[in-house]
Amino acid sequence: MSFINPNAFTTRPEIDGTFGVVASTHWIATAVGMGILERGGNAFDAGVATAFVLQVVEPHLNGPLGDVPVILHDVRRGRPDVVCGQGPAPAAATIEHMTGLGLDMMPGTGLLPAVVPGSFDAWMLILRDHGTMRVRDVLEAAIGYAARGFPLVERIPATIGTVETLFREHWPTSAAVYLPGGEVPRPGALFTNPAMAETYARIVREAEAGGGSREAEVERARKAWSQGFVAEAIDAFCRTQEVMDTSGRRHGGLLTGQDIASWQATIEEPVALSYGRYTVLKAGFWSQGPATLQQLALLSGFDLGGLDPAGPDFIHLQVEAAKLAFADRDTFYGDPDFVRVPAETLLSDAYTDARRTLIGETASLDYRPGTIEGYGKSIGARVGGERTAVGASGAGEPTVGRIPTAPRAQREKMGAVSGDTVHFDIVDRHGNMITATPSGGWLHSSPVIPALGFPLGTRGQMFWLDPAHPQALGPGRRPRTTLSPTMALRDGNPYLAWGTPGGDQQDQWIPQFFLRHVHAGMNLQEAIDAPAWHSEHFPSSFWPRTSRPGVLVVERRVPEATIAELRRRGHVVEIGDEWSEGRLTAASRDGHRLRAAANPRGMQGYAAGR
Repeated sequence: MSFINPNAFTTRPEIDGTFGVVASTHWIATAVGMGILERGGNAFDAGVATAFVLQVVEPHLNGPLGDVPVILHDVRRGRPDVVCGQGPAPAAATIEHMTGLGLDMMPGTGLLPAVVPGSFDAWMLILRDHGTMRVRDVLEAAIGYAARGFPLVERIPATIGTVETLFREHWPTSAAVYLPGGEVPRPGALFTNPAMAETYARIVREAEAGGGSREAEVERARKAWSQGFVAEAIDAFCRTQEVMDTSGRRHGGLLTGQDIASWQATIEEPVALSYGRYTVLKAGFWSQGPATLQQLALLSGFDLGGLDPAGPDFIHLQVEAAKLAFADRDTFYGDPDFVRVPAETLLSDAYTDARRTLIGETASLDYRPGTIEGYGKSIGARVGGERTAVGASGAGEPTVGRIPTAPRAQREKMGAVSGDTVHFDIVDRHGNMITATPSGGWLHSSPVIPALGFPLGTRGQMFWLDPAHPQALGPGRRPRTTLSPTMALRDGNPYLAWGTPGGDQQDQWIPQFFLRHVHAGMNLQEAIDAPAWHSEHFPSSFWPRTSRPGVLVVERRVPEATIAELRRRGHVVEIGDEWSEGRLTAASRDGHRLRAAANPRGMQGYAAGR
């Protein structure tokens, strides 16, 4: 039995067609991706072009020097692949270096947490091996919008406003770009970034300079980035600048041109979990993606089919499963190239069955990671409802303390503004499918490198300064990213691609969407529009690592009776705005039928297709 609301309606139609569908977190990027499909490009060409445009039109959410995991299915190869565009820590990035600077936690901004930027090489790898177009074709729209302007969505000036003082007093290169005429730009104003446009235009020129095949052009573009003028500009900036960061002090950078030249994006098999007739695919344990798989494994032991997806039983079960999965995330996940991750055990029936017994009728306020002999390290328990911060002491032991409320303005002054992410999903008429969650390189993450027009990413803030922890900082290690695209097969065939921005919330909204679609019979748009929620029970992956044990934030559209029952069960329920949870997009393929949907929240996301 499925619960279907007979009065259901959607904010916009579910896109339905046979030619191709594109869904992204910004309408301009969706239009560009659809334009590529109309010109004869495939889903991978469209994905690369969409990604570059998102860097331009959502600079507060991602940038060229950020990172990305991608899941794709190429019908010619007949298998799903993960493309890892998550760059590693620099060779000089050691725990000893950080503690020698007096730090017990990685800064959230500046130059110290910069890792090798991974997005560009990942997109070029996809273009070369799976696309059909040339470098110019996938970059010309991004260059055009950066050079001629794009309308600013409201959140961009709002983000700039929170770091205006930082830019004026400490990051003048960012002020030069993001405070045009010395002022915070207005929402809706046309905004340009000529230096960014020139960087990508130069990439195109250098790619085309030697002539030859499409593949040869792609390789020259990769070289210009990792061994040419881009890497040189990053190297020079990190060597010569000391910049203010969230520690309240100035620090130089550790990233070098050699670090960038030594790394390339890689192809991996996805991690998979069977869930009924579906096989759900995620990136590996260097991401938080398997937390969705652990939640689904736990929830497979409950009968969700007859539950109201906005009711207390449904929400309670999903939230309690998330608490267990995320506690395991923080205890066991890490870069498998450097640490032993008990991947098979974490997704095994025996381990899951034992963990499932911890889900009771009332909300847990405890931090409860599993125990697997010889693996992982807990970051410490937190009990109660107050906001806490988690760091590492000089001895390498986790420390917990209250986050004082007074320094908030000071933290914002130092750039401690929450970053977010973008996402897109594309399916073409051939059945090719791609889903990606680009992020990092936010306008407020690090000062703009003037020779390039954009800043470095700060994904290194996710490392722990505890050598015994699986997510410990170390040269060449990938930080355990929150970025988490998802793909699902149905009866063995590629069926669904979806994801969302949201940091630690990504792998809370992602399973909610899937469960509503699978168990409640909702179409893609209904499953996106439905009331949503998130838990803040576990530590944030971002500086300053806050957690709020027991806190459950729900949209105001969740029924009052549900909220009352959740509170009776012990959840510390906070009520957000009616449309405040998530920025999901999704696309699916059922035979020749293609569908897509995008989030109305924030009035940016759009789906298109025919």
